[in-house]
Amino acid sequence: MPDRLADDRASTDQGERGREIEQEQQYLTVLYDRLDAMRDYAQNRLKTVLLEAGGTPQARSERESFTALYSEDLAKYDAAEHGLCFGRIDLDATEDAARYIGRLGILDEDNDYEPLLLDWRAPLARPFYLATTANPEDVVRRRHIRSRNRTVTAINDEYLDLRAAERDGAVGTDDGVGGESALLAALNAARTGHMNDIVETIQSEQDAIIRSEHKSVLVVQGGPGTGKTAVALHRAAYLLYTFRQQLAKSGVLIIGPNATFLDYIGQVLPSLGETGVLLSTIGDLYPGVKAVREDSLRAGEIKGSLDMLEVLKQAVRDRQEVPAEPVRLTFDGYPVLLDRKIATRARGRARSSRRPHNLARPIFAASVIDALTDQLAATMGADLSGGTSLLSSADLSEIGDEMRADPQVQAAISALWPVLSPQEVLADLLADPARLDRAAKSLSVEDRAELVRSDDGTFSAADAPLLDELAELLGVDDTEERERSRRRWRAQLAEAQDALDILTGSAPQDIEDELDPEILMAYDLIDASQLAQRQEFGNRQTTAERAAGDRTWTYGHVIVDEAQELSEMAWRMVMRRIPNRWVTVVGDVAQTGDPAGASSWQRVLEPYVAKRWKLTELTVNYRTPAEIMAVAADVLAAIDPTAQAPRSVRETGNPPRAHRVSPAQVNDELARLIATEQAPGTAAVLAPATLVPELSSLAGESVQVLTVHDAKGLEFDRVYLVEPRAIVKESPRGLNDLYVALTRATQRLAIVHTEDLPESLATHFA
Repeated sequence: MPDRLADDRASTDQGERGREIEQEQQYLTVLYDRLDAMRDYAQNRLKTVLLEAGGTPQARSERESFTALYSEDLAKYDAAEHGLCFGRIDLDATEDAARYIGRLGILDEDNDYEPLLLDWRAPLARPFYLATTANPEDVVRRRHIRSRNRTVTAINDEYLDLRAAERDGAVGTDDGVGGESALLAALNAARTGHMNDIVETIQSEQDAIIRSEHKSVLVVQGGPGTGKTAVALHRAAYLLYTFRQQLAKSGVLIIGPNATFLDYIGQVLPSLGETGVLLSTIGDLYPGVKAVREDSLRAGEIKGSLDMLEVLKQAVRDRQEVPAEPVRLTFDGYPVLLDRKIATRARGRARSSRRPHNLARPIFAASVIDALTDQLAATMGADLSGGTSLLSSADLSEIGDEMRADPQVQAAISALWPVLSPQEVLADLLADPARLDRAAKSLSVEDRAELVRSDDGTFSAADAPLLDELAELLGVDDTEERERSRRRWRAQLAEAQDALDILTGSAPQDIEDELDPEILMAYDLIDASQLAQRQEFGNRQTTAERAAGDRTWTYGHVIVDEAQELSEMAWRMVMRRIPNRWVTVVGDVAQTGDPAGASSWQRVLEPYVAKRWKLTELTVNYRTPAEIMAVAADVLAAIDPTAQAPRSVRETGNPPRAHRVSPAQVNDELARLIATEQAPGTAAVLAPATLVPELSSLAGESVQVLTVHDAKGLEFDRVYLVEPRAIVKESPRGLNDLYVALTRATQRLAIVHTEDLPESLATHFA
């Protein structure tokens, strides 16, 4: 009898759940109907705009704006197609309201534009993420709605009010009070090779950071698997939603550790309806340069040090030369000498201006030409009897102008004070040991030797901040370009005035004679300047595209992920791009692998913002199972005995395993493990850099072979860690690299080794 009652109750519960799912399906169908209508409207408007042609410059500009607007809307609607609505909150009975939460906001046009669906970033949606049993914020029930395509597949309820749970018979069920089943389902899902957004399962500590109003540097410190990257990306989406007008013009920059990482996260912001964000590595942040060269660890460490500031300054000064022997020139048939005294005086005047090198060059050139003009005047026009020059100041000015245009004189000036590019200065410096010795006296002989390399036209990631620094030291002399712009404007203005004159001249003679004040002429409505301005065509690039090509672009907000890897020189490069210092810094100093990277947030940030930075911490590990984290925690203790490992929220029942084999068996053992553990999701073989080439044959559709550096910020269902002792030996921060490698797995970890395991691992696999 009890079994039959239990079966009857289960059947009743199942029937009730089915009715609830059907109810949510009906509501979801309404939402998708509205989404389709919004998409159709945007498509039709875009089609109409694209078919229009001709018209005034103002009309063309408006069409470009509408094209961008409707294209952005379509991208947003397409991004919301999957998982359009994922949640609902039922408020206290006195409120008599339910709020549906989704990827974008949808209004009911037939009912005074009441919200049918709240954008997850909207203030009214926030209780979905923050409400708890201790602080329910008037929320009685939180419902997670899972769907596939446009069909509701499951619902999961969390009751924040015990009385409501008892009333609905939810106590003791899979729903219950404050359940985490939706979160655990998301965490246990197989990985796809690209990061998914966490908009459905944002936790309260993450939400507080995403919506933080702190307007200086916000540091998000968190151990492996705490969701730092996801929080940073959702923060970008939130800020773009909340400060749309401000950030749409200046843009948001997201900096990641490597191209693999950027590809991994690349789909998150589009899935949240944001497509105007620039993603870059430090190595690719300098326009026109792609970081393809590899530095040694020591060379990268040297380049990342602030010691390079003086080296670069001296490298530029080294290009400001004086002749060892006088340079003999001929001008207008007369000899002139550009000697050391003239060049030294000119160099002193140019340097004392404190202008960047290229901008100080005209001062150097003017001083040289003045001296040569005086010298020539003494030769050409001196009165032999009285010793008085026969040349007037106008004559001297004319001679100076002619000298400025003389190719021979210009070549001599350029040899002593050339126009330089950052690429040219850095390539010449590193390829020429003599130049390096003169510029880098502050570095040891060994360090200078570490920096020397051949010039093949390529640059490394550590070179990008140096190029950026050189760009500041050199400057850009745009005098000629500005003069060309002025000439173009004057010509445009003249054409506009001619057009107005023609319009005025075409008026009937009797009107001109009568000068009727009631009749408006063309010049009454617009002047030549206004007409000329209308001929200027706007820049059709997106904000991100314009920013990517402009080294001097300043962003509205910058997010730096894996920020612990940035060198001191890299931070100078980043801070130039964000003068308002509104930055989100995401990282974990315990995972710093780069020898030039950060060991302290205070040391990195206080030179730029003093005490105006705020530290927040994520303490819950959503990615790494407790079994794996127990192993990683011992490595963390070896790195920093005071550090606290993040708390894992789940166990898998799969403890890490270690397999010791002979060197000849490594490939075969890895292949066997990969074949044995075939399952949905992704896998990675993480190995020392020296072993990656010979293990590359193991790579496949769902298996990657990577160094630990290339795996920064990534996660995989299964990780096969090769030769951990060699990873530790590979870098001065080898233990940090080992800690990173151990914490990439979401399900299983296997270690394959031929050498003894490091001490911090040995106790687990004795």
